[in-house]
Amino acid sequence: MFTGIIAEQGKVLSVARDGDTSATLRLHAPTSTEGLAHGGSIAVNGVCLTATDIDGTDFSVDVMGETLVRSTIGSLAAGDRVNLERCLPAGGRLDGHVVQGHVDGVGQLLEREALGNWDRLRFGVPAPLARYIAEKGSIAVDGVSLTVTAVSPAPASEPWFEVGLIPTTLAETGLGAKEIGAPVNLEVDVLAKYTERLLALAPTRTAGEDAS
Repeated sequence: MFTGIIAEQGKVLSVARDGDTSATLRLHAPTSTEGLAHGGSIAVNGVCLTATDIDGTDFSVDVMGETLVRSTIGSLAAGDRVNLERCLPAGGRLDGHVVQGHVDGVGQLLEREALGNWDRLRFGVPAPLARYIAEKGSIAVDGVSLTVTAVSPAPASEPWFEVGLIPTTLAETGLGAKEIGAPVNLEVDVLAKYTERLLALAPTRTAGEDAS
């Protein structure tokens, strides 16, 4: 499990792809590799991956085809910067929100406005995910835990949501340099998904039936 609090921005050293079926990324991460064990979990732009072949401040991750299709990981190239977060240790502080590292879809940066020392960003979101995003709720964008400040009216043919980025987030994550049109990984609040699933599978009671 992760919290959406980015530890550092790592650098992609190389990408070796086997068509659309898999890929291996080599990354440089001086902070995140400290104490990182072989097989340890690490979130790369919000995608939970397994660290392999650790050598000093560099490590590799293997990416399967499903991840390449469902996230922006497949578009990474050598030299790109990525948000990195180690998994939450038992007893650690939950400073952000519950993030699984399971990307639900890819959004797009639609608007960016500087407002004093913070920025307002608007992201387009795939229509099937819009119902899980609520004003003042939580969302992970490229692995960054953020609070939703506004959402598009329901229903909307092209749904969106907005977030505000403080100076620390602008400086210490890749969101500070995102340009209009850039794709981002989105993970909605897992509690909303589980609630919907439970309601969908709940048995239907007929009128007058004892709820006990």
